[in-house]
Amino acid sequence: MADLSQFAASDWSSADGEIEQFRDAVGRFLDRRADADRQERWHQAGVVDRAFWREAGDMGLLCPSLPVEYGGAGTDFRYDAVVAEELGRRGLEGFGAVVHSMIAAPYLLEFAQPAERAHWLADAARGDAVLAIAMTEPDAGSDLRGIRTTASPDGDGFRISGQKTFISNGQTADIIIVACRTGGDGGRGELSLLVVEPAVSQGFSRGRNLKKIGRDAQDTSELYFDNVFVPGRNLLGGTPGEGFDQLSLMLPQERLSIAIMGQALMERAFGLTLEHAKTRRLFGKSLWDFQNTKFKLADLRCRIAASRSFLDAGINRHLQGGLSAPDAAMIKLFVTETEWAVVDDCLQLFGGYGYMDEYPIAKIFRDSRIDRIHGGSSEVMKIVIAKSL
Repeated sequence: MADLSQFAASDWSSADGEIEQFRDAVGRFLDRRADADRQERWHQAGVVDRAFWREAGDMGLLCPSLPVEYGGAGTDFRYDAVVAEELGRRGLEGFGAVVHSMIAAPYLLEFAQPAERAHWLADAARGDAVLAIAMTEPDAGSDLRGIRTTASPDGDGFRISGQKTFISNGQTADIIIVACRTGGDGGRGELSLLVVEPAVSQGFSRGRNLKKIGRDAQDTSELYFDNVFVPGRNLLGGTPGEGFDQLSLMLPQERLSIAIMGQALMERAFGLTLEHAKTRRLFGKSLWDFQNTKFKLADLRCRIAASRSFLDAGINRHLQGGLSAPDAAMIKLFVTETEWAVVDDCLQLFGGYGYMDEYPIAKIFRDSRIDRIHGGSSEVMKIVIAKSL
């Protein structure tokens, strides 16, 4: 594969030797423990095996930014970003560590009760518990007001009834943050986030591990709640009706995390395509020798660099605590739309080989498509941005 070191250095990490040491350790672990044979087994099974989750936890890949007292390394978001990038550069999008560490865990750190926070996060950091967050329903996606799953008061807890779908890590999750209605006024104040622990939750069931266009190893599931009892201590924030504000606070990091993976995917696609162009023979010379190829790759390189600069600026702003919802929406929109255009052009340069499933570029093409949809579609990102104008 072409050398991708030109993309690896960014202003949020290149000046920090510890981060680069961590990046090197993550890369070596993934190359050793997630080899091609093991990845193929995950793709066939539609899920990453639990043993790998624990191996990743032992290596410190899960939730590295958590405080030490909760099982993390006491670092910051940059270390989570490094893990996401190294997964993307190796075609390991099916491993749900981004959802686990960068999207779900922060809710527990920020809003869970102290005792629950301690054991949930420690289990998550070790890989003994897989995390998921369940917002989407058959008739509710980005429109949180469309959520119909209910949580009715019952003694010292709540009874949850409803259905969720498209839930990443859904088949394996041991701790699931569920968005539900705890009121009936139809407004934002009726949403709450409750933690469901499937192992001790009668009435909870998992539906199909859904078949998708890409990310074959990422389990994505339907979840069902039939009068599931949840103790009051599992209510994030401790007060009903805070869910909308909690989601609004955390969504910028979720969207930034998706953009980080998308950037890594397009950089990997470019590296593979550059290597292919310089080795593929056509009409007696290499594909690289054609001016059209050089111009196309030069254009892609510029677009990738622009996207990287925008993303890195967003990461720096997030590290300083200043990443707003419109900022995150702009970054996700720009990076993922650029990702799709770049990957599509890269596949085109592979010709017929790009359409063959055995070639990595075909997998990248399939895997990248979801980035313009999950975490809020591109159209929703435009609505968020427009509201800020």
